[in-house]
Amino acid sequence: MPSSPERTVFVAGASGAVGRVLCRLLLADNWTVVGITRSAAKAADLTAMGVRASTVDVFDRDALIRAVVDARPHVVVHQLTDLPKVKDPERLEAARPNNARLREIGTDNLVAGAIAASAKRLVAQSIAFAYADGPRPYHEDAPLSPSATSVARLEQLVLGGPFEGLVLRYGRFYGPGTWYDRPSSEPPVVHVDAAADAARRAMTRGAPGIYNVAEEDGAVSSDNAMRELGWQPSFRSSGATS
Repeated sequence: MPSSPERTVFVAGASGAVGRVLCRLLLADNWTVVGITRSAAKAADLTAMGVRASTVDVFDRDALIRAVVDARPHVVVHQLTDLPKVKDPERLEAARPNNARLREIGTDNLVAGAIAASAKRLVAQSIAFAYADGPRPYHEDAPLSPSATSVARLEQLVLGGPFEGLVLRYGRFYGPGTWYDRPSSEPPVVHVDAAADAARRAMTRGAPGIYNVAEEDGAVSSDNAMRELGWQPSFRSSGATS
């Protein structure tokens, strides 16, 4: 039976720490999940989960647009990052340029795919630790740091498209598949399961705009996400990260 466009989602970065949990949650909710990753082995793992997975280079604009159009998604979710698996200062510094390129060029290509596919909504991962120095907790209307140019560009692309664009500013991840088993000593923080749940909720709830998604530790306010998305930072998904 053909999948229903209204229940089809395209997840870019489906094999990442958040993307993998998100795919499990969406499959349990009876979504048709089309996911892309850079690794053939990870695509096979996603396929075994029930995801319609493939390998796509997000810097290959034409290939990415074709993949999104072929999926015919109602919603596109951006969970793309390019960071080392282990927190190592040298590796992290080396990865920064490509991660910034991913935020800018990769996002631009994904937005082009969403437009070509006539997707209704795009939900994108951003960060809640790029605010300029100022009074805490930071709310979504607080300015970003002048140095966070790639973050600002990602958000502009998502919010400026002809679809409902929602930006989720995540705290530092902890939990399975991340750098930390426990919350980092540097706030804001969010458990990877709760981050995935915020993306799931943002696919069908909330007005277009920016939402902080982090635990209430005094660094940022996530009141908007809790009120508009019905999100709770305590969410944990049993078996979602297995």
